Amino acid sequence: MRKLKLDELNRASVDEFKTLQKIPVVVVLDNIRSMSNVGSVFRTSDAFVAEKILLCGITAQPPHREIQKTALGATESVDWEHHPHIYDAVKMLKDAGYIIIGVEQTDSSVKLNDFVPDTDKKFALIMGNEVEGISEEVLPLLDFALEIPQMGTKHSLNVSVAAGIVLYRFFEEFL
Repeated sequence: MRKLKLDELNRASVDEFKTLQKIPVVVVLDNIRSMSNVGSVFRTSDAFVAEKILLCGITAQPPHREIQKTALGATESVDWEHHPHIYDAVKMLKDAGYIIIGVEQTDSSVKLNDFVPDTDKKFALIMGNEVEGISEEVLPLLDFALEIPQMGTKHSLNVSVAAGIVLYRFFEEFL
């Protein structure tokens, strides 16, 4: 066994990435405080070919050195938009036919391991603030909530880790 060298990884260029088939998933970041988390979600969205990221509210926007440290250039490959108000962004997606999913622990959450996405649909995954979770104002717009099963004492994951787990679940179904 040996590690692959960078030139053996067959990485797409940014221009090539733009032409790749994307999974029909828009990641919505709701008031994410940490620029490292924002950068990590960009990098993960690149890895799992998400359609786009919507940065809402106080979520920092590229270009920024702190985002770039973890994004490693993914802010150039992954399409993104900023929306000042989460409600307006989610309503726009809902009106465009996206299934709106909050990644959140609620009284009616669906466990991620029980969820099978309909591959004929398109999805918006809302990832909430590191402390408060998803904004209360968008809960009525959710089609449902997905919860990542956990057994430890915290019952909480870093938002970028949670995004990676959920995006991978969609990636494995769509590609």
